[in-house]
Amino acid sequence: MVLKDWIRVSLSDHKNTIDEGMCGISGCITEGRAVAGILYRSLKRLEYRGYDSAGMATISNGKLYVKKDQGKIDEVNERLNFNEMPGSIGIAHTRWATHGAPSKVNAHPHVDCSGMLAVVHNGVIENFMELKRELLDLNHRFVSKTDTEVVAHLLEENLKRGGDFLSAFINAIKRLDGSYALAAVYVKEPDKILVARQDMPILIGVGDGSMFVASDAAAFIEETNRAVVLQNGEVAVITAKSYDIYRVKDGTKVARSPIVLDWTVEMAEKQGFPHYTLKEIFEQPLTLKSALRLQDAYVDLLTEFLDRGERIFLLAAGTSYHACLAASYMFSKLARLTTFPVVASEFVDNYGHSIDIDTVILAVSQSGETADVLSALEFARLRAATILGITNVVGSTLTRVSRAYLLQNAGPEIGVAATKTFTSQLIVLAQLALRLAKKRGKVAQYEMDEFRDRLYEIPDIVSRVLDEVKVPVQGLAKKYAGEKFFMFLGRGISTATAFEGRLKVMELSYIPCIAYAAGESKHGPISLVEEGTPAFFVCPNDSTRKAILGNIEEMKARGARIITVGSKDDEELMEISDDYIGMPDVHELLSPIVYVLPFQLLAYYLAVEKGLDPDKPRNLAKSVTVL
Repeated sequence: MVLKDWIRVSLSDHKNTIDEGMCGISGCITEGRAVAGILYRSLKRLEYRGYDSAGMATISNGKLYVKKDQGKIDEVNERLNFNEMPGSIGIAHTRWATHGAPSKVNAHPHVDCSGMLAVVHNGVIENFMELKRELLDLNHRFVSKTDTEVVAHLLEENLKRGGDFLSAFINAIKRLDGSYALAAVYVKEPDKILVARQDMPILIGVGDGSMFVASDAAAFIEETNRAVVLQNGEVAVITAKSYDIYRVKDGTKVARSPIVLDWTVEMAEKQGFPHYTLKEIFEQPLTLKSALRLQDAYVDLLTEFLDRGERIFLLAAGTSYHACLAASYMFSKLARLTTFPVVASEFVDNYGHSIDIDTVILAVSQSGETADVLSALEFARLRAATILGITNVVGSTLTRVSRAYLLQNAGPEIGVAATKTFTSQLIVLAQLALRLAKKRGKVAQYEMDEFRDRLYEIPDIVSRVLDEVKVPVQGLAKKYAGEKFFMFLGRGISTATAFEGRLKVMELSYIPCIAYAAGESKHGPISLVEEGTPAFFVCPNDSTRKAILGNIEEMKARGARIITVGSKDDEELMEISDDYIGMPDVHELLSPIVYVLPFQLLAYYLAVEKGLDPDKPRNLAKSVTVL
């Protein structure tokens, strides 16, 4: 398979090729060549996937060697010197935490009680607490707070009961619920690496006298350009000269030939996409699926606190504020709960004097380090308010100051403009709203059931939409790249979508934009309309549709060019629009997750058309840590 074919597959079958980017796994086995240097270089090429800790395990002369610590790869290597580790077989890992804060004991690889085997993992094991309790009863000693460590002890327990490494590995895999790419080595069978895959990517690199495993091809592309993609529900046995693939379900052996990747290292890091921003936009089916795997106990805890509050504020900045704005509609319509979305920098001046022990603040911050958010939370904390959090970074300040928090599990986001982290925040907030609806009992069971069913359809809908709208949005970008001003308008929950669409376009293309609730357009913004002014409308087929038709007609009558993102079947909207992007029907409270996608792509392609770097927009930083 050549590059263009790989990219085509990556756009149409995200399950096989688009990686979630939560952690980076690497492994290597050779015919006598030392692997430590190879693994260290591969970790450096995977650092964009995670960078809070790193580690390596090798086997030599019947002994397992493990080095790991908190910090970026170069920092850890400076302290530990990975390159001196002996052995011709090894596995390595660079971490983006999902269970357990960044620390030495939580870093991968994880080992069993005897120190005979090591495991690295990317993903989320949903039933790890149940498995851990079972293993503790069998006298296993746990040292970390991670979900991954249970795999090492499961393997150890299975080996105690007899059988070889592969059978113990397969039996362990059958016990796991959730998502995982796993790689393991065992001192007593030092000629093989075992790997498994469920929803997280893992590739086998096929070399001459050496074989590799990795989360993506960037890890081994300098050594070989031949790769085998492991599929869901498969395990593989990797030796220095061969690979054998088996289905976990029935043990059937699978024949699969390598594909040839015509990539440079930089292209491999971006999975063939020209920029991280585009790669991260197309990762959203998987990041949304990952964000649906929340731990029930934590969702229930946040729900309990929110339900108790007399005044509930949703606190955030930038893109996260738009997620909170959308969430306020979810909480109101689904859970019948009044919440106040607030821009963090305005919180103290606006509401500070009303904060007390009966106040609950749900803070949303991708980095968990946003200065405006943390400053407002410190003010509220000193007045005995309950602090809750949603973030993408375990161990961030937000996780430390929160009474309870949820992780959105989106993995590192390299592009400065938030894309996959926005939609993952929305789907986490939607789950919280659903749980609140169930607790408060204010809506019918069938309504909750319908919402839940539609919620779990979202990752697949997002995958289809990205594939369908990519080309028409590219056309819009070419058509409108020379414009000097855009307007974005929506009603109801789509107001949040319009605000976020405006922000993305403004961030990446530098085109001045305004966004308004469409009902407010005649209270000022309509004065800006001239002949040909591009006006983007967000128009899902929901309760606001009839009203927004009138707003479109008002703009059109004054010469605006109408660009509408609306239902595929809405012929009336199509007729009055100059350009139209058709979308599938989704639950109105979930529409921002889907309807923001064309605007993310538009922002990206406008930047490309204008010769700008969409990954690094001027004057902006990924995490705003100053007031």
